[in-house]
Amino acid sequence: MRLIAGLVALLSVLCFATVASAHASLVSTEPGDGSVLAQTPKTVQLRFNEAVTPAVIRLIDAAGRTRDDAAVRASDETIVITLPENLPRGTQVVSYRVISADGHPVAGSMLFSIGAVTGAAAIPTNAGSVSGLIWLARIGVYLGLFVGVGGAFFATWVGQTRSGSTAIIAATVVGLFSAAASLGLDGLDVLDLPLPDILISTPWKAALATSLGPSLLIAVAAMAAGFVAQRNRSVRVARTLSVLAIAGAGFSLAASGHAATAPPQWATRPLVFLHGVGVAFWVGALVPLVAMTWRPTPALLPVLNRFSRGAVPVVAVLLLAGLALAIAQMESFRALVETKYGIILSIKLTLVVALLGLAALNRFRLTPALAFDHLNTRPLIQSILIECMVVAGILAVVAGWRFTPPPRAAAVQPPLGLHMHTDNAMFQVLVSPAKVGSDSFVVQLMNGDASPLSAKEATLTLSLPELGIEPLERRATLGADGYWHLRDVPIPHPGRWHLRIDALVTDFQQITLEDDFDVPAR
Repeated sequence: MRLIAGLVALLSVLCFATVASAHASLVSTEPGDGSVLAQTPKTVQLRFNEAVTPAVIRLIDAAGRTRDDAAVRASDETIVITLPENLPRGTQVVSYRVISADGHPVAGSMLFSIGAVTGAAAIPTNAGSVSGLIWLARIGVYLGLFVGVGGAFFATWVGQTRSGSTAIIAATVVGLFSAAASLGLDGLDVLDLPLPDILISTPWKAALATSLGPSLLIAVAAMAAGFVAQRNRSVRVARTLSVLAIAGAGFSLAASGHAATAPPQWATRPLVFLHGVGVAFWVGALVPLVAMTWRPTPALLPVLNRFSRGAVPVVAVLLLAGLALAIAQMESFRALVETKYGIILSIKLTLVVALLGLAALNRFRLTPALAFDHLNTRPLIQSILIECMVVAGILAVVAGWRFTPPPRAAAVQPPLGLHMHTDNAMFQVLVSPAKVGSDSFVVQLMNGDASPLSAKEATLTLSLPELGIEPLERRATLGADGYWHLRDVPIPHPGRWHLRIDALVTDFQQITLEDDFDVPAR
C-alpha cells in the first residue's frame, strides 16, 4: 500500500505541476492591428489572456520576405518581437503560433503599416495537414486508457476472469502506439511543420515541452501498468497495478486539455480526474462482458450484479463531474447550438443519454432475466454491442474538441479597430471589448502622411441616434506610449454607435473625424 501511495503521489505532482488559467486568446497588440505608423517601431507586443510559450513567430515585411533578424522573447502573457531597423515602407505581417497552457497551439497574425498601407504577403502554412492524423491518434489513446486500462481493472476486481483478455491487450497496444504518434503529430502541429518532419527530433522535443508531454507520459505509464496487470498471474500484483493504471488514466486526462485548464483549476482538474476514472470503469467493462455473455456460465449473473452495484455511484459521479465541467466551459445555453464546441457537446450529451438508456435496460430487464435462464444471453449481447458502438461514437466526437476552443476562451476577442482619415489627418481607434458594458478606447492621432499628430487635447463623443441617446462626451488622457486613452466608457445598449474624435491641435485649430461601429447584443 505504501508503494501505491507513493506512486499516486508522484503522478499527482506530475499532473498538477502545470498551472494555467484558460485556453489562450490574443487580447491586444502594440502597435494596434491595422495601425499606420510614420516610422518603424522598435518592438511589436502581442498580449494574451494567459502566459504562453512562443512556438513559431514570423515577420513578413512589405516586400514579402520572411525576416530572420527579428528577435523574440516571452514575458508572462506578452510576446515581444524586436524589429530590424531596415524594414521597407508598407504593410508588415507578424504571424504567430504560440502554445496555450492546455497544450494546444494558438495561431493568428496582425498587420501594421509603415508610411502607407500596401498589399500584405500570404503566409505559408501547414495547418490542417496533420489534423486528421491527430484526431485518429487521440481516439487510439482513448481506446488504450478506457478499453485497455479500464478492461484490466474490471478483469482483476469485478469480473475476476480473463474473458476478453485478447481484445483488452490489443486496445492497450493500440493506445501505446497512438500515444507515441500523438506526441510527434502534436509537435508538428505546434511548429507548423509538414508530415515528413516527424522523422526528426524537433517536433518531439516541442511537444514534450507543452502540457501534452506529461499527459501522454502518464498515459503511457498507465497503459503499461494495465498491460502487465492483464498478463500477470498474481492476483495481488494484478490488482495493485490495475489500481495504479486506472488512477493514471484519470491523472493523464487532468494534466492537459481544455477542461483541465479551465478556472478554477483546484476544482476542474479533480473533476476531470473523476470523470476519466468513471469513464474507464464503465467503458472498460464492456469488452469483458461481451466475452462472458458470448459463452455464458453460472458465474455470469453474480459478475453482472457486482458490476451493476458498483456502476451506480461511479456513473453518478461521472455525470455530475461532466455536468460541472460543461458549465465551466460554456458561456450560455445558446452556445450549445451556436458554437462548434457546443455542437460537439450536444452530440456527446445525446449519445450519453442513449448510453444511459441501454445501461438501464441491461440493469433492470435483461440482467434479471438471466436468473431464470442463464443461457439466454442473446438480448444482453446485442445491447452491450450497441453500447460499444455508442461509446465509439462518443470517443470519435470528443476527439474533435482538440481543434475547437471552448466558448469561455472564444469569448475573448481582440479589440475592434476603426480607421478614420482625411487628406490632412488619420485617427486609429481601438475599442475593447466592443460590447455592452464598460469599454476602453485607445486613440492614435496622425497627420495625413502618417506622422504623429501633436494635440493639446483629445475628446471622444459617443451617441446612439437609433435609440435617441444624445452625445456622451469623455476627455482622453495622453499616455506614455504616445496614444490617447479612455477607460470605463459606458456603452449601455447594443446598436450602431456614432463615434466622434475631436483633437485640439492649437487654441485656434481643431480636427474632427467621425465613424460608426456596431455593438452586438449580449
